[in-house]
Amino acid sequence: MLGLAAFEYAGMKGVPAWAALPIAAAFLIEYPFYILPAFHAERLRPPGLLSVACVAPYLAYSVPTGEFRAPGFLVLLAIALAVSYWYRVLPKNAVSDVLFMALLAGLYLSKIFAWIYLSPIPAVTKDLAILGHLMLIRTALIAILAIRGGVRVECRFIPNAREWAIGLRWFALLVPLCGAALWVQGLAHWRPQTHHGVEAAGIALGEFAGILWVVALSEEFLFRGLLQQWLEQWTGRSMAALTLASILFGVAHLGFHGPFPNWRFAIVAGLFGLCCGLAWRESRSIQASMVTHALGATLYRVFFQ
Repeated sequence: MLGLAAFEYAGMKGVPAWAALPIAAAFLIEYPFYILPAFHAERLRPPGLLSVACVAPYLAYSVPTGEFRAPGFLVLLAIALAVSYWYRVLPKNAVSDVLFMALLAGLYLSKIFAWIYLSPIPAVTKDLAILGHLMLIRTALIAILAIRGGVRVECRFIPNAREWAIGLRWFALLVPLCGAALWVQGLAHWRPQTHHGVEAAGIALGEFAGILWVVALSEEFLFRGLLQQWLEQWTGRSMAALTLASILFGVAHLGFHGPFPNWRFAIVAGLFGLCCGLAWRESRSIQASMVTHALGATLYRVFFQ
């Protein structure tokens, strides 16, 4: 099923078979590793095995398409080793945790994967960089859940009924709050709608699923599941943890939607993070904040530009 979907997508984008086959293979190799933290993260607990799993998708597409580059491969391997061995080498304390989150945030925001995952054709340039983000997300999840341990974060891809309800409730606050911030700061630019009816609904649903299981999962795990939870433990103050985590979430978006530093968008992102943080604080699960996050981000991407 996934293979058929991959080739259908390749056909839509006009990707020739010589490129589509190895690229599809890379994503199909990544898929089981990506979902593994939700089931049996301990199966990839040995850091060496974890590191090998990080470079396998890259090799699967880059060698057959002629896009393998030794410098990029070595940087990718260094990233894999750093994330995989972090809690094997360093003590499991607050300093190591903060540095680990800083490493993940730096890699996520640096756009380094666009430099590593070179594309054989322009049509899939952005798609290939996603392989790097998927690798980073699941490797960090396994490092935290299986190697570090001691964190109360449940990695599930499907929210339950209570989490959907909580996520929807805080999404209802997010819409007027962030919408007003966008409008007041002159950032509310409507996107022309070129799709309608069932087609538009299908595109929006696909957008939501991608955001929920990739962007929202990774950012909510980092900012709410780890950062906000740890700030609560370190400070003993729930509101202080919520506020600081939301501010840092906004700061992390300074490079989005405009020249750096884009303080106007960072303010909107901070308010966005506040609503997600409230969903997490009520539910104590990242799945509820993932719902708030994915709904808000999908609404923005579909209707604004």
